[in-house]
Amino acid sequence: MTLSVLTDAQIAGLLENLTIEELLDFQKILKDALHEYSTSTQSTVHLPERTSVSNAATGTNTLFMPSANSSGSGVKVVTLSAADADKNEDLPVVRPTGAVTLFSPLGEPVGILHASTLTAFRTALASLCLVGKRAQVKTLTVFGCGEQAYWHVRLALMLRGSTIRQVNFVNRRFSPSCAAILKRFYKTNAAIKAREGWTDCTFGVLTPGYGEYERLLEKQLLAADIIFCCTPSTEPLFNGSWLTSHDARRKGRLTVAIGSYTPQMREIPIELLMQAVKPHEKGHRHFHRHVIEGGVIVVDTLDAALKEAGELIEAGLEPTQLVELGELVMLHNIAASEAAVVEENGTEETASVTSFNSDSFGDMEKLTIGSGRSALSNVFGGSSSSRNSSPVGTHTPGIFHRRSSSQGSADRQKKKRDKEDAMARWLAGGNVIYKSVGLGLMDLTVGMYLVKFAREKGVGSHVDGF
Repeated sequence: MTLSVLTDAQIAGLLENLTIEELLDFQKILKDALHEYSTSTQSTVHLPERTSVSNAATGTNTLFMPSANSSGSGVKVVTLSAADADKNEDLPVVRPTGAVTLFSPLGEPVGILHASTLTAFRTALASLCLVGKRAQVKTLTVFGCGEQAYWHVRLALMLRGSTIRQVNFVNRRFSPSCAAILKRFYKTNAAIKAREGWTDCTFGVLTPGYGEYERLLEKQLLAADIIFCCTPSTEPLFNGSWLTSHDARRKGRLTVAIGSYTPQMREIPIELLMQAVKPHEKGHRHFHRHVIEGGVIVVDTLDAALKEAGELIEAGLEPTQLVELGELVMLHNIAASEAAVVEENGTEETASVTSFNSDSFGDMEKLTIGSGRSALSNVFGGSSSSRNSSPVGTHTPGIFHRRSSSQGSADRQKKKRDKEDAMARWLAGGNVIYKSVGLGLMDLTVGMYLVKFAREKGVGSHVDGF
């Protein structure tokens, strides 16, 4: 058996220089794993609850995240700063660091990988599943200047760089990390920028030190097509009313929150969450046309999100108001007419309204009805995740496994396609919120593929007969 050891510098070097084809290969591996996790009718994926220990002297938290599937097993041990480390001079600011250890299905060691870049990359890779579905990606607003912020922007540029024109970073203060992240993007090889299409993209940093910080922050959020929240914050990062007003809701945005991971942490304002899950009355027409609200919050794992995501807990959200990313990643049927990139000639609002307003759903049932079932089940006409939606003592296969009788199958298939189309339109141009608390399966899946990729590239230390 060959044991591979990869340092953080080696991992970063491999991932920084991925071609779009190689990036999509990584993403496909992760999509398949997430889809299996959320929709499989068998216990093929095992994710015991992560545990943590705290260091009283440093305030740091060390997380232990085990996972297993058919490809093998793994455990990540990673240490993070205290949530208020950047405010408390007595506490060290620790860049998330640790290691991922991987094993074959027979228990043989396969790899030991530094966890810093890998963690940030795999988290951003999951978020990219939703970024790739957006019809318009021109302006990004990013809270934080650390590794998670960097890799979320870096992968967005790899995938959608030809349309991205502005990236706005927002940080509590102009720290060395702010200067470092700007330097990393401006110093990216010119050939890579040209290949990915973002040579003319501009980057900036906004901090409360600016006299008009609140006004400028609101302006940036309103202009953003995607908002990345990448900080371990204990309070909402912005005023929720800015994005829930009538005018703000005329534009669709994807909001990704990955920085907070405990019940005490918050990134997204509750007002924004409640607007996203608010049911719309059937047949009700708005005097002010707004983009589609899906009625659900997207999460990486329903079980952990309900226990660890402080925003969701404080908002009192129910399982039927959440849908797992793995249930969405296989939607490919976004019509070209619905996903056209809007020109810069002032047609943005018109296009959003005509293609993605709430009336586009017609009489489609709400996403969130039902009890004890996945929020996605009503959209697709059946339970889509037997892992977290089947009543006790029953077995309800997901939509991707279900067998249908010939009687009425055509009508059922048409209804399913119509609902998939409506969901695809929401993902492309509606208001979508994705909350991730971290999933050990991501480390296992991406780590295993990274070991294979590194061996093919001749990078790292590989010891045979270990």
